[in-house]
Amino acid sequence: MRLILLTGFTMIAFAANSILTRMAVEPGHIDPISFALIRVFAGALCLCTLVLVSGAELPWRGKSRFIGAISLSAYMIGFSLAYISLDAGLGALILFGVVQITMFVYASFFGARPTTRQITGAGIAFTGLVIALWPVPQDQSNVDFSGAASMVVAGLGWAAYTLSGKSSRNPLASTAANFALCLPILGVLILPFVDHVSVIGIALAVACGALTSGLGYALWYNVLPDLQQSVAAVVQLSVPIIAIGAGALLLGEVLTLTVALSAVLVVSGIGLAVTSRSAPIGRD
Repeated sequence: MRLILLTGFTMIAFAANSILTRMAVEPGHIDPISFALIRVFAGALCLCTLVLVSGAELPWRGKSRFIGAISLSAYMIGFSLAYISLDAGLGALILFGVVQITMFVYASFFGARPTTRQITGAGIAFTGLVIALWPVPQDQSNVDFSGAASMVVAGLGWAAYTLSGKSSRNPLASTAANFALCLPILGVLILPFVDHVSVIGIALAVACGALTSGLGYALWYNVLPDLQQSVAAVVQLSVPIIAIGAGALLLGEVLTLTVALSAVLVVSGIGLAVTSRSAPIGRD
């Protein structure tokens, strides 16, 4: 029961990243650039504190650290910019779909040969993603091209980040180091574009960085050793569904037929693919 509850809280935390970002950026409480910077700062502070308190060391060196910091920066910028125009649920769905499909393509080239079931599942998920992104005039799903493109960049960044850290011996420490190294990169790239902040915007950014990101990742790495790999993959399918439901309840977002159909296809397709037996993905 404890494992189920902790896993559930973790998935809610991951979905809450989309909700908090949308709540802060879309009404104009804070510009997306400032939100990304504060989120990374709060996340780095929280994660580094947890690692140091545990007595572990922060791994600053290595090729994977450089790739991790760069890809995390791409994710943070794209994620924040996307929620100027995208609904929280739709953004989470696009992010989730792009990440999973990118990792599947990577595994197909550098890991085990995909099975027919995996290819079928990936095809179904890709179809759902295409439906979500397909430009339809006055579509009630509010798919904005710039927002969707920003979230695709975020998804590619997160996929690269995930793949770069697959061989990490201490994922929590690696994540903390990546957050800390990401901060100066973001500062150099986007600090000149900081526009405006408010108390509400800062509070939401800190909550997103320290709580739903920092503590969320810490909780996930805590429960991950107790979950089978297939279960860990499947349980993450709940994140875009939670985000879609929370967006409708908390933000008044409209659940359209397009988004519902896309969610069903993406989640079921990825669920079909990740539960298929195959050899492990090759690691760098």
